[in-house]
Amino acid sequence: MAKRVLLFLLTNFLVVLTVGIVLHVLGVRPWLDARGIDYRALLAFCLVWGMAGAMVSLALSRFMAIRAMGVQVIDPATSDPLGRQLLQKVELLARSAELPMPQVGVFHSDAINAFATGPTRNRSIVAVSSGLLRKMDGDEADGVLGHEISHIANGDMVTMALLQGVVNAFVMFLARAIGFAMMRRDSDEGFSFGAGSYLLIMALEMVFMVLGSIVVMAFSRYREFHADAGSARIAGRHKMIAALQRLQRDLEAMRAEPTPPSVRAMMISDKPGFARLFASHPPLEERIARLQSGA
Repeated sequence: MAKRVLLFLLTNFLVVLTVGIVLHVLGVRPWLDARGIDYRALLAFCLVWGMAGAMVSLALSRFMAIRAMGVQVIDPATSDPLGRQLLQKVELLARSAELPMPQVGVFHSDAINAFATGPTRNRSIVAVSSGLLRKMDGDEADGVLGHEISHIANGDMVTMALLQGVVNAFVMFLARAIGFAMMRRDSDEGFSFGAGSYLLIMALEMVFMVLGSIVVMAFSRYREFHADAGSARIAGRHKMIAALQRLQRDLEAMRAEPTPPSVRAMMISDKPGFARLFASHPPLEERIARLQSGA
C-alpha cells in the first residue's frame, strides 16, 4: 500500500534529477541571459519539464512496481487454484467498479500488503503479497482488493502525477531562482555558471522536493479515505472494516517484536509529531472510525 506511493516518488525524483543533469550538460537555460533571469520564461520552462517528469514517472509506474517488488503476474489462463481464485475476486470487483480487468500479480512478502498502479485504467495492475494470501480470510482479502480497485477507479495515480508535476515545477523554479540569484556576475558578459552553481541548485532541489512531498503525502492520505469508501461500496463496508482491523492486529503484533528499520519504514502506522506529515496513509484507527460512522 505505502510502497506504491514511495516507488512513484522515488521514480519521480530520479526522473527530475536526470532531467536537471541533462539540461545542465546541454547548457539549456533559455531564461538566463546577460541581463539576468526572465522569471516568466523560467516558470514556463519548469512547468513543462516538471509535468513531463511526473508523466514519465506515471508511464513507468507499472513497470517499475513489477520490477522493484518482484511481482509475478498471474496468467489469466492459469490452472493454479489460488491464482484462479484471486483472478475471480479481482474480476468481480472490477466489474462492480465498471473497470476493465487489470493485471493481477503476487509478490513475496510476509507482511500483509497490496498495491494498485498503472498509467491508465486500461493499463493497471493489482498485486498482493504472499503474506496477505496466507493471513487474511476471504472477506478481509475482498476488502483490500476493493480498496486497490477503487484507487484505479478514482484515477488516483493520474491525479497524484498531476499534483506531483506542479510540485516538480515549483521545486525546479525555486531552486533555480535562488541558485541563479547567488551566482556571481562575470563583468558585462553575463553570469558565471560552473559545477559549483549546479551543485547548489541540486541541493536546493533535494530540500524543496522533501518539503513538496508534504503536500503530496497530504493528498495521499486524503485519497485513502476515498478508496476505503469505494471498497465499502463495491466489496461491502463490513469487509473493508474487517480488512483494516486485521491490518491493525498485524501491526500491533509487529510492534511487539523486534523489527528491522527497513521493514518499519514500510509499515502503515500512526507516526508521531512532525513525521506524520510524511505519512502516506492516515492512522488505521481513524480509517476504521470513519467507515463505522458511515462517512
